[in-house]
Amino acid sequence: MLIKTKTAEGLRCSIGLLILACGLNLPARAQTVPATPPMGWNSWNHFACKVSDAVVRAAADAIASNGMKDAGYVYVNIDDCWQGERDAQGVIHPNSKFPDMKALAAYVHSKGLKIGIYSSPGPKTCAGYAGSYKHEEQDAMQYAAWDIDYLKYDWCSASRVYKPEEISAVYKKMHDALVKTGRPIVFSMCQYGLKAVWHWGASVGGNLWRTTDDISDNYQSMYFNAHSEDGIEKYAGPGHWNDPDMLEVGNGHMSHDEYITHMSLWCILAAPLLAGNDLAKMTPETSAILTNSEAIAVDQDPKGVQGHWVSHDGPYEILAKPLSDGSTAVLLMNSGEDTERMTLTLKDIGVFKPADIRDLWAKKDLGKFKGTFSAEVPKHGAVLVKVH
Repeated sequence: MLIKTKTAEGLRCSIGLLILACGLNLPARAQTVPATPPMGWNSWNHFACKVSDAVVRAAADAIASNGMKDAGYVYVNIDDCWQGERDAQGVIHPNSKFPDMKALAAYVHSKGLKIGIYSSPGPKTCAGYAGSYKHEEQDAMQYAAWDIDYLKYDWCSASRVYKPEEISAVYKKMHDALVKTGRPIVFSMCQYGLKAVWHWGASVGGNLWRTTDDISDNYQSMYFNAHSEDGIEKYAGPGHWNDPDMLEVGNGHMSHDEYITHMSLWCILAAPLLAGNDLAKMTPETSAILTNSEAIAVDQDPKGVQGHWVSHDGPYEILAKPLSDGSTAVLLMNSGEDTERMTLTLKDIGVFKPADIRDLWAKKDLGKFKGTFSAEVPKHGAVLVKVH
């Protein structure tokens, strides 16, 4: 069913887009609502400003052929450093590393994938390239013309031109510009948790919002970013996600056990899964972590509940996440310096009967347990199980 809007607007919109495009006095919603946390790849963590058309094509080739696409990774996202200059009309053009952005998008789409791009509401991006300040609608239209599917919008220099209390309006301005294009574009808000973004991110159209500073490829940074999610789980759900930043799995500065913990935490926290490594040079061990279907199923569970901390006893922590099939995913995490036998008391996750437990990394049924479940958890490691 189609409904005609005000004559002056000369637009028509479907019932499903009334909230988005017809100017109704309702909370803003993003055009594309990822029902589960977005999955894909982002160029920044490994390539930073060395990103190029060739790098992005290679990432798309890898995702399409190495099992990542089948595992659910869809978005191939260009981060900072793609921008060139604006022309006399103010239209943004890519720099020489990206000779034809529309052709690049077509190539990514030909692989059955989607493509993302990056900007800032300030005059400059974090790396000093042109931001979208005073060009929001113009840039949104250009992204749509290039067939872009995802925008990461990074606060950066916006603090030079906006007051802190303006931040929500600034992000809504770009959301509205994206809606106006008529193209579904996922809106990723990167503002480092400023002004408690989880309280207002969904109301200005955000699909995901950063809750932390940038992640680094070390255990302490990863651990800190995960803990930024503690206590704000109620603000996440289908279509709007807390974002502790991208994955560092495979970038080489954490141990295998630490990368298992990293992936396990992001999955139980219903975080976006955006790989940040060099996919063309990925080891089998890294691939196995990133494509573990049973861990990913926890992240992508359609119930859309973000996991929460059940207990925190020094370096020993337990998190739980209720799943749509009535089971519960549980993470036993050891931040200590030695292997530790950790015990889950089943009643702490609402289980009062004997329960079947499956190890999601070993992909192995462990049997039926009554009252408690114990496992050896290595230093900086984790055990991820499903309790049913």
